[in-house]
Amino acid sequence: MWIWQQQNWPDFSWDQQALASILREVTYNQGLLMGQMGLQNVKLKQQALDTLLANIIHSSAIEGEKLNAFSVRSSLAKKLHIDEQPYPTTVQSDNLAEMMLDAINNTHTPLDLTRVLNWHRLLFAGEQSLFTQIEGGQLRGNEPMQVVSGRLDKPVLHFTAPPRERIESELSGFFNWFNSSLNDTTLDPFIRAAIAHLWFVTLHPLEDGNGRITRLITDLALAQEHAEAIRFYAMSVAILKDRKSYYEVLEATQRGDLCITQWICWFLGTLNKAIQHTLKNIEQTVFKSNYWLSKDQTKLNEQQVKVLNKLLDGQFEHGISASQYQKVAKVSRATATRHLADLQRLGFIAKTAAGGRSTRYAVTQSHSEAIK
Repeated sequence: MWIWQQQNWPDFSWDQQALASILREVTYNQGLLMGQMGLQNVKLKQQALDTLLANIIHSSAIEGEKLNAFSVRSSLAKKLHIDEQPYPTTVQSDNLAEMMLDAINNTHTPLDLTRVLNWHRLLFAGEQSLFTQIEGGQLRGNEPMQVVSGRLDKPVLHFTAPPRERIESELSGFFNWFNSSLNDTTLDPFIRAAIAHLWFVTLHPLEDGNGRITRLITDLALAQEHAEAIRFYAMSVAILKDRKSYYEVLEATQRGDLCITQWICWFLGTLNKAIQHTLKNIEQTVFKSNYWLSKDQTKLNEQQVKVLNKLLDGQFEHGISASQYQKVAKVSRATATRHLADLQRLGFIAKTAAGGRSTRYAVTQSHSEAIK
């Protein structure tokens, strides 16, 4: 029996006490993120652009589709009125940008079938329509909707969605709940987003693109409560990193009863990872800014600045060796050694405590730190 076949579907329940700890952590980190964005000298529009791009690219990657990141970025930049180096856009990239910005900007617009089908039409228009027979903007047909994997002769059934004749009424119930629950003060907004994600993907009302539309609805739910914060963390990135467990917990929940504590716990944990990733990036950005403010960059050559920026961006977690410097800077071994020696003498880097066959260097905040 699938979850939608349960007698009281969709009367979900969950163990509030079991979720209390992770819910507190997510709420705390959400507040911390908003505080950091407000206090630090961060380019907010640029940060938002990077995050929205990551969300679009990774949401498609979850479904195995690889997008042209440059085209999508250019489409987003135009719609956000950000001046960047122009790059050719496509119908597909413009449509993806339009969908994402509609979800996170038009938070007071009710969610209904017309809006969802418009997203679906945008998703399968342009170049995308050349590679698929899916007709965008329509609900799925009368064929049974099943999620399967494995060989054609030995398919593994993961899920069967509600039959087509139930879809209109099921969607009507979902949209009514989604719009009315926005004003339900007893329902935590993060839990509401988790329910919305599970509910819509379980209905699977479209021929294709259900996952991407589901994640768009999830972004909308999160944006309705935290309109600014959603611009700075990308949950699709966190889902892609843990895609295997995403499908496992989703299948287990859809095969279970109406108590969805396990699903909500997974959702909140993944959301927390997305927010923590952004907090780490902000910390790194602030560190990088403060680092250059405390240093005299005029004493460095182009290669040294390039390597230091890569170190500051965290590309060499355990420090950089002379051989790595040589590859990044495209210089000889002797030049790499000399550059590193100069950087250490000037207080830009210091030897790490890590042992091993090759000496490694990490950036320092001050000259005194380098001497230590």
